[in-house]
Amino acid sequence: MKYAIVTFGCRVNQADSFVIEEQLRRRGDVDAPPEDADLVIINTCSVTASADQGARQTIRRIVRSNPDVKVVVTGCYATRRPDEIRELPNVVRIVSNHAKDTLVAALDADGELTTARRFDGGDGPCGLSLKPGVAGRTALTLRVQTGCDQECSYCIIPRTRGAGRSRPLSEVIRDVRQAVDAGYREIAITGVHLGSYGRDLGDGTTLARLVHVLSDWPGRVMFRVSSLEPMDCTREIVDAAVQSPRIAEHFHLPLQHGSDAMLAAMKRPYTAGYYRALVEDIRARLPHASVGTDIIVGFPGETKAHFDAMRGVLETLPLTYLHVFPYSDRPGTAATRLSEKVDGNDIRARAREIRSIGERKAAEFRRSQVGRTMQALTVDDGQSVVTGNYLKVRIGEPEPRNTWVDVRIDSADPLLGRALPALPH
Repeated sequence: MKYAIVTFGCRVNQADSFVIEEQLRRRGDVDAPPEDADLVIINTCSVTASADQGARQTIRRIVRSNPDVKVVVTGCYATRRPDEIRELPNVVRIVSNHAKDTLVAALDADGELTTARRFDGGDGPCGLSLKPGVAGRTALTLRVQTGCDQECSYCIIPRTRGAGRSRPLSEVIRDVRQAVDAGYREIAITGVHLGSYGRDLGDGTTLARLVHVLSDWPGRVMFRVSSLEPMDCTREIVDAAVQSPRIAEHFHLPLQHGSDAMLAAMKRPYTAGYYRALVEDIRARLPHASVGTDIIVGFPGETKAHFDAMRGVLETLPLTYLHVFPYSDRPGTAATRLSEKVDGNDIRARAREIRSIGERKAAEFRRSQVGRTMQALTVDDGQSVVTGNYLKVRIGEPEPRNTWVDVRIDSADPLLGRALPALPH
């Protein structure tokens, strides 16, 4: 059977889709473009209304180009609003996040959805018959945790992903070992609330312990720690990036707002001052680290004074990129019930202003890297590389994909460099 997988949203969804694809390939299915596939699996996000809309539009567009296709929908939007998904054309099955790990087994049980040989269950959640370069991937995204107990007032994810659940450390280490043996040279460690990794296991496992193990990993491999809540980015985790070339100099630390009043309304358990001290410490110890953040504009009750406070914080923080999200009501969250909603035109104008700050920050960071030589991994067609500090650099002469090189940055805009033979690291 020919299949296609379309993934929306976070790295956790990307990791989930990787596992689904591994299971499909193990049973003999082959990937195809959505317009040619027998089965399309849509792995949805629901963090904003636009994410929901994007999933609906994608399903309708695929069905228009492939009227006989069968569509299976999973992910957060499918979990939150299965009634809306059910109304879309050609949808034959809706799979909640809680049942996502058994999605392929469920397809096997339905004779109308598969003619391939039965899936044998494999040897674990990390897809390893998918070698680097297959299905367009070079780095592997490995989920070690799912679910969240944080209950931020704007976020629906605790309801679509459930309580925090961690994979045992021994399983994670097994999957890392298999991934490295399969040829992966960069592995991104991800989770819905990654910083809570291990808390539910009751055996002393923590994210810091996992990162410590990875920092001593033998062989040429880099580990990228995905999005961390500011209060979870401990000294031990930063130490690992300072001391070991195995841990990428890249931190994604969602701030969400620069006003303490707004952070309190969002139920974020830190202040802007705490965040500033954390980021400034990272950049002092790792001057070339990439430090990015998420920002929400237009949260209910956000006044011009609140917005100005956020703008002032962002202008002076040593950040390297911003992801900006206009506030979107999510029914079922505490923020939905708040009054003093911000006018949509004001939200869009504020988002443009913060994005402009982000563009300036990113340009400044790129310029600061000109003249440096750093380790990078070749991706795509071999004419691009990704550095440990999260720069995607175009190089002149192509190199084999999934190869370590040392790249010298020659220009910032466009971001261009030269690949040199990689030295031992």
